[in-house]
Amino acid sequence: MWRQLRCQGTEVARCTVERLMRELGLGGEIRGRKCKTTVPDLSAHRPLDLVERDFTASRPNQLWMADLT
Repeated sequence: MWRQLRCQGTEVARCTVERLMRELGLGGEIRGRKCKTTVPDLSAHRPLDLVERDFTASRPNQLWMADLT
């Protein structure tokens, strides 16, 4: 909307256009589709929580972890 107004020769601040569009319930076009990259398999085996979500260690080399994402 802001670009269209500028092309037509109307000088207006971008924040003003955003505010007015929000008040009128208008939104910009979202191009493309959202990509869902991870779909969990709910029936798959999940490893046990061996550290019981306590990730603190009192000395070096006591607890090692890895992130497999």
